[in-house]
Amino acid sequence: MKGIFSLLACAGLAQATVQGFDISHWQTSVNYAGAYGAGARFATEGTTYTDPSFSTHYTGATNAGLIRGGYHFALPDSTSGAAQAKYFLAHGGGWTGDGITLPGMLDIEYNPYGATCYGLSAASMVSWISDFVETYKSAVGRYPMIYTTTDWWTTCTGNSKSFTDCPLVLARYSSSVGTIPGGWPYQSIWQNSDSYSYGGDSDIWNGDAAGLKRFATG
Repeated sequence: MKGIFSLLACAGLAQATVQGFDISHWQTSVNYAGAYGAGARFATEGTTYTDPSFSTHYTGATNAGLIRGGYHFALPDSTSGAAQAKYFLAHGGGWTGDGITLPGMLDIEYNPYGATCYGLSAASMVSWISDFVETYKSAVGRYPMIYTTTDWWTTCTGNSKSFTDCPLVLARYSSSVGTIPGGWPYQSIWQNSDSYSYGGDSDIWNGDAAGLKRFATG
């Protein structure tokens, strides 16, 4: 998942899970109204740099009635966690308890540009993540979500159990969630596929629509 914090969509209000989707500038055409009509209720879109599609996607999600939010694709070998959290907050990643905004999400995963763990030791990676998380929490009053995979988290943080206050968004393209890393008791959102029929990746909220609304409200 790369780009702006994507949209998550709900597959059915009566279900115990809620279908969502995740988009970025790689998706040039997204059917927000179609997704909402099919039951979608939430969305995320990301920012590492200032994504030229962020405003369009965010507005489209809002107008369709989706709960939406932003994510930041981490580059821990570039600048500090605090610096990247501040950039994220200044470019659409904030949160307010209005019932339609998800807390921001830190997307921390395999390095697409080089070494898997960005050249950082497990201890240094944990310190970087903490710097981002605490800076975000100090600014908006709640912890960001963390998006990762079990393999990356185990390899690059030593399976740190320091971040269970941050809701987990777990990526695993399979028929089951699999092993939950890092001491989290469960995932809040499961990214179960890199394809969603209305655009982007498929995300599933671990709960019902009322719980999703409470989560957004804080």
